[in-house]
Amino acid sequence: MTFTIGIISDTHGLLRPEALRALAHVDHIIHGGDIGDPEIITALRRIAPVTAIRGNVDTGEWATDSAETEFVRLAGRLFYVLHDLNTLQIDPVVQGIDVIVSGHSHVPKINTVDGLLYVNPGSAG
Repeated sequence: MTFTIGIISDTHGLLRPEALRALAHVDHIIHGGDIGDPEIITALRRIAPVTAIRGNVDTGEWATDSAETEFVRLAGRLFYVLHDLNTLQIDPVVQGIDVIVSGHSHVPKINTVDGLLYVNPGSAG
């Protein structure tokens, strides 16, 4: 059985129809911060369970319950989610992390360094 993970970031309060279509059949969604509005997470949860962290624009009262970073194990892989990769303060290899998900730059990028997958989906909002 395939486990599909949808990754989104920097929605800034806007959840575009094409993003909803792309995420429609995933098993889990990771949001890399700069959510912009709590309704974004509500809408995403209608699709699948969500792991979300707050970004630098998520300053409202609604965002105080969201962590700045998260570890989540999905499909046997350990993911570490943070908004700005430049603020990484842990050693991902020591932590046993398989995938780092970030946002902030608005530039989509996927690369592998020393067996560690880095994913930035770019800006969705």
